[in-house]
Amino acid sequence: MNRQSRPLKTSSIADSPVQHIQSFLSKIFNFLGDALFGQGPKPARRLSLRSRVRAAVRAPLRFPALYATDLVLSGVSLFLATVMRLGLDAANSGSEAFGAVVVAWPMHTAICAIVFPMTGLYMRTWKFASLGDIFQIFKSVFLASLIFVAVIFLYSRLQAIPRSVIAMNAVFLVSLITLTRLSFKLDRMDVFGTGARTQTSFSEMIPVLLVGAGHSADLYLRALQRDRNAQYWPVGFLDVDSAQRDLLLRGVPILGGVDEFDAVMEDLVDRGQAPRHIIFTESPAVFGEGSAEALIERAERMGLTVSRLAPATELRSPREENRFQLRPIELADLLERPQITHDREQLSRLVHGCRVLVTGAGGSIGSELVRQVASLAPAEVVLIDNSEFNLYSIDLELAEKFRDVPRAAYLCNVRDAARVDEIMDRHRPELVFHAAALKHVPMVELNPCEGVLTNAIGTMNVAEATRRIGARAMVQVSTDKVVNPTSVMGATKRLAELYCQALELDDTRPATRGDTTRFMTVRFGNVLGSSGSLIPLFKRQLAQGGPLTVTDPEMKRFFMTIREAVELTLQASAHGLEKKAGRGEIFVLDMGEPIKIIDIARRVIKLAGCVPDDDIKIEIVGCRPGEKLFEELFDDDEKRVRSAVPGILGAVPAPVPLPTLREAFQRIRRAAEKGDAPSVFGILQDVLPGYRRGSSTPAPRRAASNTPVSGPAGTALPVERQAPLGATEEIQA
Repeated sequence: MNRQSRPLKTSSIADSPVQHIQSFLSKIFNFLGDALFGQGPKPARRLSLRSRVRAAVRAPLRFPALYATDLVLSGVSLFLATVMRLGLDAANSGSEAFGAVVVAWPMHTAICAIVFPMTGLYMRTWKFASLGDIFQIFKSVFLASLIFVAVIFLYSRLQAIPRSVIAMNAVFLVSLITLTRLSFKLDRMDVFGTGARTQTSFSEMIPVLLVGAGHSADLYLRALQRDRNAQYWPVGFLDVDSAQRDLLLRGVPILGGVDEFDAVMEDLVDRGQAPRHIIFTESPAVFGEGSAEALIERAERMGLTVSRLAPATELRSPREENRFQLRPIELADLLERPQITHDREQLSRLVHGCRVLVTGAGGSIGSELVRQVASLAPAEVVLIDNSEFNLYSIDLELAEKFRDVPRAAYLCNVRDAARVDEIMDRHRPELVFHAAALKHVPMVELNPCEGVLTNAIGTMNVAEATRRIGARAMVQVSTDKVVNPTSVMGATKRLAELYCQALELDDTRPATRGDTTRFMTVRFGNVLGSSGSLIPLFKRQLAQGGPLTVTDPEMKRFFMTIREAVELTLQASAHGLEKKAGRGEIFVLDMGEPIKIIDIARRVIKLAGCVPDDDIKIEIVGCRPGEKLFEELFDDDEKRVRSAVPGILGAVPAPVPLPTLREAFQRIRRAAEKGDAPSVFGILQDVLPGYRRGSSTPAPRRAASNTPVSGPAGTALPVERQAPLGATEEIQA
């Protein structure tokens, strides 16, 4: 017969009764584990009995104190259950039931000593315990109780011990063991506003408003609560449904729906908890495209930074070669104040349908000016820049984002008066924003003649061309370094301010020509994130592992974001033209209190997820050429007035006659073109008595400057803030 043969099962010494018993016990154990406790993936389920016993023996050795505590609690729970059922009198009278429990006590403890390790109770990380881990306690106690009942039944048929004692014992034991596990999480369950923080105090944290009170928000709050170095403090939630109002998610209140954003913001401001950041913890699509876009637009008008929480499942390259890979840093988070808001309708009236020319259009300030102007539907935007790449970049961005806005781009150096005149005659702009300048203080200090030709002579060329074509206004971007200047950069920008003021106040312009061009200057301090400034430097140093270099620990600066500075520049310009206000006045942007640059460095390190002076060091390197310890917003000779525009102050400097300035500009141009630096310095000191070359501190202030001055309506104005300047010099554009 051709029948397929099968291997016969042969008997051997290995098939001994001991092996059969071991196999039988292993199957029973696997069945109980799989049926009751879900022991995990298949590879784990195929563990032999010997491996399970070995793991069970080793597990308590990792947590001997916890193991001993559980055994003690097993006895305590049985005692409590007995006392609750029989009362203390039973113990004193020596009742039969109490005696039976005392006899069963060691058996109960021994059963727990075996069952708890075998069920994996000591193979878990209890610091991160979840509901499933707590349920494991219940299952372990349940199995121990079943075995205890079986043993007592075999021993005494459950005749002496009340059955309710066993049930109560199980309840008490589950509760006591759960409490010990929760103790692992006590230091990680801090509710916002109640716990002490080791690295970051609540006064240093950035208040944020969260949008979306869902699962992702819960995970985010957990992470914030556990991170002692967290920089963000959630003040509340906006949710999809306003019916969730007044509920709490991990101690953070749900303040209303997304359609109630304005009312919620007013309430937070009244309570002194105004957020500086809006974070979408859920996808904006959850709230509807229209609602999310409207909220984002309103938040940006209020000067709030809007971010979206990255998905927890997002994968990123570890980049092991770069230990200090940067997290995204929101520049607005470096300011200890909300950004100033603006009136967009007034800006639209300024720009809509007008031809606008921007010099320095590829720079940090100039490019943001171009973006905001283009968003207001101008008739045409003319771009002028001396950098080919910068001009190409902003022109390409306009082509991609504002295709309907007519534009023209010109490579042009504002020193070249003929080229400036040619462009002005070709396009005849109605508004001119002059942002072109050399602004890096140490670099201009090393090249004073170049600074004079660009900052002073270039401004004169643009201003004269603007006046000649009869534009509505020219707005010059200036800097707080013009006040009591100690650097060539500050001195040359001061000359530019004086020249525009002289043109504004020139009474020799014939009225018949209709020469009504306004010349306005907007002065502000350091701009976070501008090219060549401290934030890009800090980021580069941070990526290299430090140290971050700061010139002096006491230096301070006034800071703004680029967007905030440009919005207020446009706002001041619109106010000056629309209200015919500020003639001969310099608009000074209110930048809040000055900030120590060393504090900016520490905050950059923290926002990148590192610890200052531990992960990243800060090194003091000393002042550089042209830098000074103190920066101011107003000069000694300037009269300060209050502006009607929020966030804008006014300064009226003592004017210099236009003929005097023109003669000085011709002299300093000839000296600069010859490269005669000593003559340049001499002329600067002749025209600007407050110029003190090379001094690291401002000129002494007169006593009169310590008294308040009055605005047009007789309102007392605060004395100007003196700010020690930042150790790493920031440039404006």
